[in-house]
Amino acid sequence: MPWMFATLTIASALLVGSAYAAGPVFTDPTRVDEDFSVQGEYAGSVPIDGSEFPIGVQLIARGDGRFDAVAYPGGLPGAGWSGGDSFSGSGKRDSDGVVAIEIVDANGVTRSAEIRGGELAVLGPEGQEIIRLPKTVRESPTLGKAPPVGARVIFDGAGPIDEAETLKNARFSDDGLLMVGTVTAEDYGGAEWHLEFLLPYQPHDSKQHRGNSGAYVAGCYEIQILDSFGGEGKSDECGGLYGAAAPLVNMCLPPLVWQTYDIDFTAATFEKDRKVTNARMTVRHNGTMIHENVDVPAMTPGGPRKTEGPAGPLFLQDHGNPVRFRNIWVKPKM
Repeated sequence: MPWMFATLTIASALLVGSAYAAGPVFTDPTRVDEDFSVQGEYAGSVPIDGSEFPIGVQLIARGDGRFDAVAYPGGLPGAGWSGGDSFSGSGKRDSDGVVAIEIVDANGVTRSAEIRGGELAVLGPEGQEIIRLPKTVRESPTLGKAPPVGARVIFDGAGPIDEAETLKNARFSDDGLLMVGTVTAEDYGGAEWHLEFLLPYQPHDSKQHRGNSGAYVAGCYEIQILDSFGGEGKSDECGGLYGAAAPLVNMCLPPLVWQTYDIDFTAATFEKDRKVTNARMTVRHNGTMIHENVDVPAMTPGGPRKTEGPAGPLFLQDHGNPVRFRNIWVKPKM
């Protein structure tokens, strides 16, 4: 089963093409550009007036040695940050290979940092090193979550499930991962879903052209899948109920890191052709609650269903980017 392999073993080609990509698209974390090792999350604490204050920083690769930077007082999203102010900046690799970063703080003061030895060194006004923030690689606590009693396994890689019986139009990568553009063979109404996904690394791309897919529950309601690492957490970004609700917190991890959605879906109810109650969803992204019993008043365009109904398939949208999936199961509600 792919989810039991080493977390980042992706035996695919160096890069793959995409009709929507402005630059290279990497699917193998061992064959990437030099910015990939810098991109990611850094966390620790900084001394202020004799006390230590937690802080998290996300660096987002933008291609050719350029980076966006976001600092979170209190810690990283889902790990200390309260959802208040965050502070933005940028970074660039110089001719000597040093990545220098500048972030404007709450008082409008520009703070400087550098990447040194794989850590983010916070610098003082004279360029002196104040503290280093180690790089951290977070892992979803629900990775590899086993299906409970009463669940139906949709995809488990090497077996024992025959995916020809659970999926339509299924395609698989050379390393046995499920590709985009597939739909479950059966319809499901209210249910608990678990799925794991991997976003490609597309440093030159942005917004909807960067690792875009979507999980349509009941064939109607899209939970966006997108490389929005370091983004604002909007409804059209990763974890958003597309067009309906933004996530409570942007829990998107960097690309080429396995991520999880755990979804509790309550189907809409109907009397004949009239909808009586809306669908509702609770969603955990990488183990963190991002939607709690949220009302979903309308369907998302682009799915396999043309009208809402009490049941429908899970659809994994093909938006031209090589997003990969593994360990998908569903437990229908009684």
